[in-house]
Amino acid sequence: MTELVRFGVSMNEQLLKMFDKKIVASGYVNRSEAVRDLIRNRLVEMEWEDENQEVAGTITLVYDHHVRGLSHLLTELQHNWHELVLATTHVHLDHHNCLEVLVIKGPAGKAREVADRLVGVKGVKHGQLTITSTGQALK
Repeated sequence: MTELVRFGVSMNEQLLKMFDKKIVASGYVNRSEAVRDLIRNRLVEMEWEDENQEVAGTITLVYDHHVRGLSHLLTELQHNWHELVLATTHVHLDHHNCLEVLVIKGPAGKAREVADRLVGVKGVKHGQLTITSTGQALK
């Protein structure tokens, strides 16, 4: 386990009050854990800025499965990037709409490319790439 380091931060009183209100509402027990999470979030974002950095994430798609050939095309595209797609979950939301979540891991640039391609397919109603880290660099 690494040693904890204490440091001070100066900020506007109103900004601190707003921060404290938000972290209490989010269930944090103290400022330190909230600040650690903010730092971790920024470090993950920075990982994704490096096109070659290995990252993890999810691609969430909502689409109408009645659109001719759409399910087949989405499956075909996923097979084309089999080295990136670790798992897929498919859920029937109602008679027309499906939700599909792809768990991905690979180079950040490739992950964004795959997400953009899948979200851009005609018939996909909504799609989103959610980024996270492989955890290797986070403590």
